[in-house]
Amino acid sequence: VQLQASGGGLVQAGGSLRLSCAASGRTFSSYDMAWFRQAPGKEREFVAVEWSGVTTYYSDSVKGRFTISRDNTKNTVYLQMISLKPEDTAVYYCAARITDYSGSYSSDNEYPYWGQGTLVTVSS
Repeated sequence: VQLQASGGGLVQAGGSLRLSCAASGRTFSSYDMAWFRQAPGKEREFVAVEWSGVTTYYSDSVKGRFTISRDNTKNTVYLQMISLKPEDTAVYYCAARITDYSGSYSSDNEYPYWGQGTLVTVSS
């Protein structure tokens, strides 16, 4: 599967953005879809996952502010971000894997498919 992320930009603290990740292929619904981010000088970190279209998980730093969703008719996963903070500034990546029932979801090495990243900059 190929992934194309978009929607990043510059926003003031407290503002909102919605990221999109369009996927190729006919079996989009069979994939777990996740978002990760990498801030300057830091390691890539887990943000959110929609697991098998059934449940979602979020990192503690974004819980309550970010919402992951998907539209299988459009082969697209979204990340709605509200109440943005300067510390949310990062390159955001979407990632995909065939649905995995192992119980693990937050390590980037579990996802073989990655989009190119979209930059989100939150100004104070």
